[in-house]
Amino acid sequence: MREVHASCVWSREMTHEKLVPYLTEEAAEVIDAVETGDRAGLREELGDLLWQVLFHAAVASEHPEDPFDLDDVARTLADKMIRRHPHVFAGETAETPERVLELWNAAKAEEKRERRSVLDGVPAGMPSLALAQKVLGRGARVEVGLEHVEAIRAAEAIEQAEGETLLPASEEELGETLLGLAALARDRGWDAERALRTRLRAFADEVRTAEMEE
Repeated sequence: MREVHASCVWSREMTHEKLVPYLTEEAAEVIDAVETGDRAGLREELGDLLWQVLFHAAVASEHPEDPFDLDDVARTLADKMIRRHPHVFAGETAETPERVLELWNAAKAEEKRERRSVLDGVPAGMPSLALAQKVLGRGARVEVGLEHVEAIRAAEAIEQAEGETLLPASEEELGETLLGLAALARDRGWDAERALRTRLRAFADEVRTAEMEE
């Protein structure tokens, strides 16, 4: 990477901002290789993703005011992982995955004490469905969005009482439902991505309003 970045005219023109599309594309290709079980492809795509990390570190090392390099990135990561695994490095005990997450979240909360909202740190650039799940989880911490869970439980109760099928029963069926909703949006000229993101912005406002009222 050092040689390429020093000698390649295209590489020299790259900035963090210009590299973002390549980073998202390489991450998506890793996910595709995992989900399709393509072992050779996964090996190759992990290398491409690693190249992006090296590339960003090379660009960062030349910043005129706040440079850092790959060693700094690795050192920061190692320090964070040590803090977040006290059951490995600091004498805590964790016999279950749930306890591990408790320790992780406690360490993270200590690191991010300056945050004022449960939504702080949620990247808006996430794919909309993943973002929805993340935001709903954060909203549940302040008891916002619970009506969606209640609606699901009500539908489940109807299913059990009347033998009707109202909800997807598997991840595969959920995929069919989501595809059907996308088909509905297409048929009616709606933008499904915009619809969900618009609703998520409103939901985020509901979360922040609830936090202010606490």
